[in-house]
Amino acid sequence: MLVFFGFANCPDVCPTTLAEVAAVMDGLDEDAAQVQPLFITIDSERDTPSVLADFVPRFEAGIVGLTGTPDQIDRTADSFHIFYEKVEEAAAPGGYTMGHSSQLFLFDPTGGYVKAWSYGTPAEDILADLRGRVAG
Repeated sequence: MLVFFGFANCPDVCPTTLAEVAAVMDGLDEDAAQVQPLFITIDSERDTPSVLADFVPRFEAGIVGLTGTPDQIDRTADSFHIFYEKVEEAAAPGGYTMGHSSQLFLFDPTGGYVKAWSYGTPAEDILADLRGRVAG
């Protein structure tokens, strides 16, 4: 699994990372079936299931979008050691944006942590690493 935490109203980091995930999935060709990308929102107030159902498919990578109650998101973010906070910003939708950690996590088929890539890691680097792990 490739796991990323973010929010649909993110102006830069989240769409950039999801575009990188899409490039990775495309580059995996037939091995893409062995990798499930997940997008977990940190903004349950705005990222309802219908918002995620509209946002996530735009990246055409088979990404599954997940949301939950504020408590569920807090507990999930804690278990991944993800930082996030609501930041008041008058010009943003709803008057706020979200500050958050931006790494992309990789987990093995049993759910064990493998590694994380920092924001800005090129899709080619992630793809090279994943190819070696999923090549059958």
